[in-house]
Amino acid sequence: MAKLKELWKKLWFRAVSITLAVIIVIAAVLGITVGCLWGDVISSVSSITHLQARNDERKEGSVYSMKVKGGFYLDKFVKRGGASSDKELIGFITSNITKGLMKVDIGESDVNCSAFTATTPDNDILFARNYDFDKTNVCITICNSPGKGRYKSFSTVDMNYIGIDTESDLSGLMNKITCFAAPYAPLDGMNEKGLSCAIFMSYQGDDDKGTVATDQKDESKPNFTSTTMQRMILDYCADVDEAVELIKKYNLHDSAKSSFHYMIADASGKSAILEWIPAENATDKTDNDGAKRVLSVTYNTDGMYAGLRGEDDFKYQWITNFIVKDHNSYYESDEKKFGYDRYNLIHDRLDEVNGVIADESAAMDILKQVSRRQAGGVTVHSVVFNLTDKTVRWVANENYDKAGATYTYSFKTGKLKVA
Repeated sequence: MAKLKELWKKLWFRAVSITLAVIIVIAAVLGITVGCLWGDVISSVSSITHLQARNDERKEGSVYSMKVKGGFYLDKFVKRGGASSDKELIGFITSNITKGLMKVDIGESDVNCSAFTATTPDNDILFARNYDFDKTNVCITICNSPGKGRYKSFSTVDMNYIGIDTESDLSGLMNKITCFAAPYAPLDGMNEKGLSCAIFMSYQGDDDKGTVATDQKDESKPNFTSTTMQRMILDYCADVDEAVELIKKYNLHDSAKSSFHYMIADASGKSAILEWIPAENATDKTDNDGAKRVLSVTYNTDGMYAGLRGEDDFKYQWITNFIVKDHNSYYESDEKKFGYDRYNLIHDRLDEVNGVIADESAAMDILKQVSRRQAGGVTVHSVVFNLTDKTVRWVANENYDKAGATYTYSFKTGKLKVA
């Protein structure tokens, strides 16, 4: 009997040992699986920092930062041919980034923005930009390790574009995981090569029909939406020429049921405004068909800019919310040019100094002069990119003179700091 008890004891101990081993193996496999599927997401989400609190009375949303780990599936997105609509982009994001566990939306927008390029006395190239909208939460999105053949970048994301509620702070694990989609929705940014880009409403289309989005249909080309075009510029391009060549290879499909134009600039001083408008030989000049638009590139050495600065210098350039290319013939009158007052003010300030301004603070002062709080909205953020030094000066919600509301970033140190 004693021997039988001893045998049962040994068998029981062995069974428990085997069971524990199986549990450990399963746990390890699950851990490896979770790590493979969610490692970059978990690391990125864990880095989210609440930089500034919201102030509803002043129409100020919260400000966050996030350091994105990994390549966020962008190479896969490009390989599949991009996306021809916000719906397709959302499908890609939910299946690859959020693993189908949560919903991502792209909010509509009515964005009025301003930007310009300028040079300092030390020949640093600056790209300054206001993002004008209304109260919304934003995320400073820093991509430090995007992968081979891609560049590190700093960008700003309106979290409304990835479906985060504008009326409350970021909360809950699911919403935080959704923020991993932020790299697909940059409104402006700069990469480690000193190439910068930004997006602006262009309000194209007949007044009676409302804004008509660009929606090109060349079946021989892959596709991208407004913000994914900017992401690809930041990740894959080192200068303006590379960016333009990339853009020519794709159909553009404007996001958020809006029409946009874009500005890009690089460390050499070269800049360009990218617009999708009717072809020069088009019989219909009303611009009411987004499928018939073609890319038009206006460099800062072209046309209206040709007389600025010296013959051997790159010229300064500026943009607001109307089509710049041949705008005197595109519009019936100046009253039709949205943001024309801001456009002229920026021009006047740059013209006074021939496009040479003291430093980033001087650039920020011009942005302050065309900010939007007095006009009923709010400038959600103002940013000055130094394309030469690869540094950033960033201000939230028009708090230009408020302590703790200005941040700086340097690609050399990789650190985001309170100025």
